[in-house]
Amino acid sequence: MTLLHAEERKEYVIKAIETDDEELNSFLFSLGCFSGETITVIKRRRSGCVVAIKDGRYSIDNALANAIIV
Repeated sequence: MTLLHAEERKEYVIKAIETDDEELNSFLFSLGCFSGETITVIKRRRSGCVVAIKDGRYSIDNALANAIIV
């Protein structure tokens, strides 16, 4: 399941990041978004969602949420 379909306020473990863009992969890694890390969808919005990774909260768009497999 992708993060786009995840329930709000439920903690998930990231299984994979499915993107061919190396720059995007390194950006996500710098946020702490990588396989094995926990992620929580705090709030869903029309254009994306707010997620919690480690001690930070980030706003990501729907395309990026669709690339994160939980």
